[in-house]
Amino acid sequence: MKNRKEIIVDIIKNRDIGINNLLLDVNKILVKKVSRITIIRDLDNLIKQGLVIRVGKGPAVKYQISSAFSFFKDIDVRKYFLDESEQRKSKDVFNFDIFNVFQKNQILNNSEKMFLAELNSIFQKNIKSLPLEIIKKESERLMIELSWKSSKIEGNTYDLLETEFLIKENRKAEGHTRLEAQMILNHKDALKFIQKKKIKKISLEKVKEIHNILISEMGISENIRNKPVGITGTIYKPLVEEKRIKDALKKMSILVNEKKNIFEKAILLNFLIAYIQPFNDGNKRTSRLMGNAILIAHDYCPLSFRSIDELEYKKALILFYEQNNLSYFKKLFIEQYQFAVENYFSSKI
Repeated sequence: MKNRKEIIVDIIKNRDIGINNLLLDVNKILVKKVSRITIIRDLDNLIKQGLVIRVGKGPAVKYQISSAFSFFKDIDVRKYFLDESEQRKSKDVFNFDIFNVFQKNQILNNSEKMFLAELNSIFQKNIKSLPLEIIKKESERLMIELSWKSSKIEGNTYDLLETEFLIKENRKAEGHTRLEAQMILNHKDALKFIQKKKIKKISLEKVKEIHNILISEMGISENIRNKPVGITGTIYKPLVEEKRIKDALKKMSILVNEKKNIFEKAILLNFLIAYIQPFNDGNKRTSRLMGNAILIAHDYCPLSFRSIDELEYKKALILFYEQNNLSYFKKLFIEQYQFAVENYFSSKI
């Protein structure tokens, strides 16, 4: 069931509307009728959140959806990607306004928060019921599957069993490059690092630290970029100047640290580092591990991304690059958290 504010937004997004007509439409939907003053309070709150704007004065006042609404509205992903990147009406440069939008607005709506909170309660209950040796085995299994899938997203050709033997026995598989093995082992090291450090507060330095572990011995620069970089499948071009990239990372850190909801922190890290693209390589890997760092630091279940479709994951990122729309990425994140809770540290194992 949608809450009252979500119902109000659904009505307003279809047309500009005055308070009297809005009250009538809301009460047609709600079982328990509400008063005019209640709707006005809700509207004031939505205006403060940046989702709704008030236009006009006196009796002529009407309410409209704000430009920030486009960040969260549903988009038909299949239809969007029918056009080639050059044909899509998309943003092609970094948008610094996103930090203000995300500061004023919830990343997750109430129903999404409730669903994730229920999943987290299941995880917490499961963890408490498992013996320590099972928790260790499950942590190792998640590490293997995260290292495999996160590397696979980057084009790594190791399969899951080969990844297991590499991590557990340091046995490199034939037919693969040294760099592929190194990428997987770096994931293992990065996950161990964040498990030990319990990173609750984000900073530019912490992002660089995780990135440096993930690209260790791979011939990739540890420094912040100071040259242009292109992204396959999109006309979006990230920031170029090192100073502006650092500024974006600092704004991201402030935003994440200010958010109270742990899932919102994790979601922001999972796509913002990829959007900023601060390094020559390893950006999406850093996004995924930094998101997990926040979850692990607060004793939430980390994501392995094992069941995610690599193409859909990349589409979700491109949708944010080009439209600054977060709806599809949120959907995939929620699905992956549900998968993690149902498949790791479960009392049914």
